[in-house]
Amino acid sequence: MESYFELKKNGTSVQTEVIAGVSSFLATSYIIVVNPSVLSQAGMPFAGVLTATVLVSFFSSLMMGLYARNPILVAPGMGLNAFFTYSAVLGLGITWQVALGAVFWSGVVFLILSAFNVRTLIVRAIPRPLRFAIAAGIGLFITLIGFANAKFIVSNPATILGIGELTPALLTFLAGLLLTAVLLTKNVRGAILIGILFTTLAAYPIGRWYGGEGVAPLVNFQGLFAAPDFSLLLQLDYVNSLQWAVVPIIFAFVFTDMFDSVSTFVGLAEAANLLDEQGEPRNVKRSLMTDAVATTLAGLVGSSPGTAYIESAVGIEAGGRTGLTAVVGALLFLPFLFLAPLLSVVPAIATAPALVLVGVFMVRPVVKINWGQLDEAIPAFLAMVLIPFSYSITQGIIWGFLSWTAIKLATGKTKDITLALLVIDAFCILALL
Repeated sequence: MESYFELKKNGTSVQTEVIAGVSSFLATSYIIVVNPSVLSQAGMPFAGVLTATVLVSFFSSLMMGLYARNPILVAPGMGLNAFFTYSAVLGLGITWQVALGAVFWSGVVFLILSAFNVRTLIVRAIPRPLRFAIAAGIGLFITLIGFANAKFIVSNPATILGIGELTPALLTFLAGLLLTAVLLTKNVRGAILIGILFTTLAAYPIGRWYGGEGVAPLVNFQGLFAAPDFSLLLQLDYVNSLQWAVVPIIFAFVFTDMFDSVSTFVGLAEAANLLDEQGEPRNVKRSLMTDAVATTLAGLVGSSPGTAYIESAVGIEAGGRTGLTAVVGALLFLPFLFLAPLLSVVPAIATAPALVLVGVFMVRPVVKINWGQLDEAIPAFLAMVLIPFSYSITQGIIWGFLSWTAIKLATGKTKDITLALLVIDAFCILALL
């Protein structure tokens, strides 16, 4: 173990790595509940998605630890699961089986791009302001979904959107949101998970002891343990997911996952000095390959794409420096294969605070945009706001790229337009058609 993970070389120990792995797991474990909660709205069985979520998290994090030897956990990504449910299935009307096929094929494309280092060229072709804006836009989108799930924001014919009625359920959501926010502010480990547990317990009396006549119980306990539900295994639609109409979805999965993973690897590597001799993120090619495998595996077992988790920074701050941290985190996911009945009691208002507050972390990159340079600020702004306003990550990406190119051409700044960017623009136009 010492020689394989080079513990002494990295200035760490087995004890430190174990503590770091537990810390990263606590920061990431909310996805075990939140991912099934989001994907079940696409018509997928909660227990089946939970099993798929655990499988993706376990195998991908294990691969990150043993193959890439980095202290980073991998699990189904927030934003990617929102796109799967709300944009692909509910928005475009495709079946979840076809959407899983799109996840699988995006993983295959990802593997090819990673194997031949094409991915690096594509990333370099994408303007940095658009990268920051898209990340922020996805954060706003997830926050909007959280508020909508809690019925804090509702449709209003007069104003498009409005504030919901202050019911016991909504007040419980607000209490959970406040508690989670305070815990995060105080840097409490597992803050989001604690918030989910608190809100679930607080919601238990609703529909039983109070809540008004005709209000169904929000929490229904149906047992503790059950065998894993493998009903989603290999349920993807390989063939119909290759239809021309689904290509934009595959493109969006590849695009979003690419930036999510690259930005996570770069950010964590810089923050923790996990760099090689050339100053590049350590074992970046192997890490990106792991991310690609995670997405391919997700399509096969029944989940939205897997990606590296920025919450791994919690374990890194606790001293994690090697792949042993990821291995420990991976092993902690396994017991949850057998806890589907317990976790299925978590109501939407309990996972909503997590969705809302994840947006806080995702909008941070907007400070890196030069808002005084309008030829870059305007496309970035359009990409950021159109994602939540159109309820579509794809539309935000498309109009961000097309407006960038159009404004740069109109202002004579053709040096900012590369051949690779024009290729991306062509895909955007095809997606609109």
